[in-house]
Amino acid sequence: MKKLSLRARVLTGTVAVAALGAGTFGAVSASASAPAAAPAANAAAVKADTANRNLQQSTHLTVAAATKAAQATLDAAKKENQRVSVAVVDRNGNTIVTLRGDGAGPQSPESAVKKAFTAVSWNAPTSELAGRLEQAPNLKDIPGTLFLAGGAPVQVKGAPVAGIGVAGAPSGDLDEKFAQAGVASLAR
Repeated sequence: MKKLSLRARVLTGTVAVAALGAGTFGAVSASASAPAAAPAANAAAVKADTANRNLQQSTHLTVAAATKAAQATLDAAKKENQRVSVAVVDRNGNTIVTLRGDGAGPQSPESAVKKAFTAVSWNAPTSELAGRLEQAPNLKDIPGTLFLAGGAPVQVKGAPVAGIGVAGAPSGDLDEKFAQAGVASLAR
């Protein structure tokens, strides 16, 4: 290979830097003046094959369905002159909707969220889960949970897709009865 003179190397380097600078300036100018079109590679990524073993489909309640269930829960409590709060969480325990009924206590919204989270996490009513504390008292130490009656899972084909939690009635049994009314409203 032929060795370039100092002058040739300096000239070649200067041309390369100038070309790089012009290309960068052009790219910055182009992106500042007009939005870039989405790359074709991204279009292929959007069309993911649901048969792909790396993907999993899940079922979630819509906001409308969660709101319907929450309102049905409050209506059931109101018929029995109970002042409660209700929370509906998704499969991952994220709150979809929380409604604090007229006159419900200040602690009730947070308790309702925790009961809903507990119900969906274990796919069981919280009254049933409260009984498990005798065998495993450390369960109560899991953050975000509340092992008191008043939470009910929403299931599709036996799998939990949401949880409904109620707090504020004088007993957990009433709370859970109202939560079950919310679950039942989703079947109508």
